[in-house]
Amino acid sequence: MKKITLFTIIALTATCISATAQNKKGMKKVLFVVTSHDKLGNTGEKTGFWTEELAAPYYELLDKGVIIDIATPLGGQPPIDPKSEDPSAATEDTKRFDADTELLAKLKNTHKLADVKEADYDAVFYPGGHGPLWDLAIDKNSSTLIEAFYTNNKPVAFVCHSPAVLKNVKVNGEFLVKGKNVTGFSNTEEAAVGLTDVVPFLLEDALQANGATYSKVGDWQPYAVEDGLLITGQNPASSKLVAEKLLNQLNSKK
Repeated sequence: MKKITLFTIIALTATCISATAQNKKGMKKVLFVVTSHDKLGNTGEKTGFWTEELAAPYYELLDKGVIIDIATPLGGQPPIDPKSEDPSAATEDTKRFDADTELLAKLKNTHKLADVKEADYDAVFYPGGHGPLWDLAIDKNSSTLIEAFYTNNKPVAFVCHSPAVLKNVKVNGEFLVKGKNVTGFSNTEEAAVGLTDVVPFLLEDALQANGATYSKVGDWQPYAVEDGLLITGQNPASSKLVAEKLLNQLNSKK
């Protein structure tokens, strides 16, 4: 009887391990690409990624069983825009972020962008903040990665300032955004934060210059646009909307 019981336990354990492996194999995996840039032009102030724009999509996807890796141009800890840590910018997601030791540890050890491969993921997502305007907008590894995701029929998602990373991305010789419906941090929102003359370029103008059909709603209102595999959000309040659209696309791909 003891032998039978032991055999049963071993068999059940093996079955559980196999089932867990199968579940993990079937889980979707998303790459988050975050800025490494921390200087706000020549102002002497700091910038980086905007906490809400990482936290809200991260938890929206994580809570639905999506595996998430994080990469940055330089690897290691990405800078956080200090303004996004102000209590006035706090949300339930940012409060969860502040207490999430696992995520904070993951951020300290981000992958180097040059080392990640599109083939290992089902989609890519870029949080915003002003940082991407300076580094990811001109990062060749980033442009190549986005092109690879897009041409392999995988969703590419951006929010607030991060559509700036599409500035130099081309597919088959044409700008990826050409003829596409997009949104992103608006000129009026940039003026409202007093950085029109600080940023290297205005995102709304850059998208239109590359042939995109740009649209927006009122400043600071949630708004996201989906055009095929391309998903963009206007501002921090749009972060969760972008994640929801991304999740829907991931779930539609079996």
